Amino acid sequence: MKSNIAIFGSAFNPPSLGHKSVLDSLTHFDQVILVPSIAHAWGKNMLPFEIRCQMIEKFLIDINLPNAMLSRIEEELHQPGDSVTTFSLLNKLQQQYSQSRLTFVIGPDNFTNFSKFYKAEEIMRQWSVLACPETLPIRSTRIREQCSGGGGIDDLTTPSVSDFIQQQRLYRS
Repeated sequence: MKSNIAIFGSAFNPPSLGHKSVLDSLTHFDQVILVPSIAHAWGKNMLPFEIRCQMIEKFLIDINLPNAMLSRIEEELHQPGDSVTTFSLLNKLQQQYSQSRLTFVIGPDNFTNFSKFYKAEEIMRQWSVLACPETLPIRSTRIREQCSGGGGIDDLTTPSVSDFIQQQRLYRS
């Protein structure tokens, strides 16, 4: 029997309780793989990949979902100056998990732009795509804004991520 794997890609800049609300709705998958983007396709400014991966590791410990894990696969796929396409990401993951059914999880903000994704139609033919809204509307943007203004973020992300952001003085103006 094939396992069902959800691929949840995001900037995770930083991981938020909104991300957690998406993950909470994916517990029916055998595995959920969090894939932080190494270089954003539309030029979004992000913290360095390594720092975001460290935050995801802390986030995963805090949320304690046994089926969720971090993948750094975009490090392998990345060519300097380019972003990693969803199509190449899914192809590579399908090679690694050849006996599994992959579902690409996308937030509602990206779903409206899905037709702009490289090889969007081919992605739809080869894999499932699940538009999964956050049931808790807490965006990473809000965390960055709160940090920039010196506000607290304990109600926006998990405790370990909040502590890490504050200790490292991330997202400060």
